[in-house]
Amino acid sequence: MEGAAGAYNPRTAEEVFRDFRGRRAGMVKALTTDVEKFYQLCDPEKENLCLYGLPNETWEVTLPAEEVPPELPEPALGINFARDGMDEKDWLALVAVHSDAWLLAVAFYFGARFGFDKDARRRLFQMINNLPTIYEVVTGSTKKQTKEKTPNSSNKNNKSSSKTQSRHPESQTKSTKMSSAKEEEESGEEDEEEEDEDEHGNTLCGACGDNYAHDEFWICCDVCEKWFHGKCVKITPARAEHIKQYKCPACSNKRARV
Repeated sequence: MEGAAGAYNPRTAEEVFRDFRGRRAGMVKALTTDVEKFYQLCDPEKENLCLYGLPNETWEVTLPAEEVPPELPEPALGINFARDGMDEKDWLALVAVHSDAWLLAVAFYFGARFGFDKDARRRLFQMINNLPTIYEVVTGSTKKQTKEKTPNSSNKNNKSSSKTQSRHPESQTKSTKMSSAKEEEESGEEDEEEEDEDEHGNTLCGACGDNYAHDEFWICCDVCEKWFHGKCVKITPARAEHIKQYKCPACSNKRARV
């Protein structure tokens, strides 16, 4: 496994966090945008399989390491055996929970191996805690808790906005900011814009799990209602103009299997 092989040299909490974030991004891809491929690889007829996240933001499903003890903590073993015995959403959520536990185990393994003091360990955990868990990304639990705080929630006075508008939080945000600025000049209501910024900041991409940014193009799935960076699902603003009903990769693959 990359990040464990070779000599162990002192590392900083920031370097270990970069390793954590890369592995996490790979596992999020496996359980969201690459879910069809992940589903097929987890054949219950095969031996005990594990889901590994790699520091370069990729993932793999393979057998656990043969050496005992392994160089790194091992992920949950045998995730493929439960694939056909559970509802798919429940199975993916279970894998996500174990993936979160594994990521923390690897990060704090590095912390112990590299001799982090309590301040470094605290700093590492704080950086990790600022990211949503894989479970939250896969199940959308964070979105459910802040359902009102979505990119198109800024358009509160126009509930009948078109689907094209709802797919473009970037353009909505800009128009909202312009109208808010005008209101501030007329009435001095500065708190309203700050509230909108907070609402946007709580929206998470269903693919990579990162926060909403006003300068990025986003698109909403009309089936699961999750928001995605256009770059994460390979959709451009020009292409989105011609899409009547957008389905994210996970929803498209699920429909194809049925």
